[in-house]
Amino acid sequence: MKIVTLLGSPRKRGNTATILGMFEGLVAARHEVVRIDICDHRVQGCLGCDRCQKVLHEPGCAQKDDAPAILARLMAADAIVYASPVYCWCFTAQMKALLDRHYCLVKWQEGEVVEALLEGKRAALLATCGGTAEENADLMQQVFARQMRYVGCRPVGTYVVGECTTPRELGTRATEAAARMAMEIAGV
Repeated sequence: MKIVTLLGSPRKRGNTATILGMFEGLVAARHEVVRIDICDHRVQGCLGCDRCQKVLHEPGCAQKDDAPAILARLMAADAIVYASPVYCWCFTAQMKALLDRHYCLVKWQEGEVVEALLEGKRAALLATCGGTAEENADLMQQVFARQMRYVGCRPVGTYVVGECTTPRELGTRATEAAARMAMEIAGV
């Protein structure tokens, strides 16, 4: 299985990156794993121009940034892990911009979906937050569920690790979350 992980955190050694790295380490022996650090790429927000809707079988986005190449990698994957810390009850701005660009992955004609370029792909959410998951990551989980329904992905898990301070202090919460992810996403 080819697994693409998307790190939406601007902190490359932060809590989210630490847990994601543990997951990647657990599954890398049996599966191909490719990490994309979104913050290393130029991803602009969606313009809502609908030019993408004139092209089938590919994103077809009018913008010339890094998003089309990232989206092509998602299309080639079997499973996608979206990993982001909670910022203002939702995804980081960097991850949100890429999620908005997922619009071009669903093709519409006369109000009907004619093609979903991520149809059937396994998708999971890893979220970390400084407080508890309740009243903190609940909105992010709703956004993720709706986004995956829109693009036709098959959600296989939502993993929220709360009360994060520093990666050193994650303790067993990190290893337990990574192990659960590896089992539920990749059967490892």
